[in-house]
Amino acid sequence: MDSAELHKSKIELAKMILSIESEAIIEKIMNLLRSEEIDFWDELTDEQKADIELGIQQADQGLTIPLEDVLKKIS
Repeated sequence: MDSAELHKSKIELAKMILSIESEAIIEKIMNLLRSEEIDFWDELTDEQKADIELGIQQADQGLTIPLEDVLKKIS
């Protein structure tokens, strides 16, 4: 599907959703869309995940640098 077809499909879907009167159907659609949301964690590489986990461990151990110090170094 090219971007023009995708845009047209989105408009059609929005119109369909706006015309729904059933609360149960709206809830089903919302649940479906929520279940399709992508967790950013799953999109990270193993290296990125390891770096984040290391940073959390360091923060838990109090090995942090105050923001003011970081800003002084980069300015």
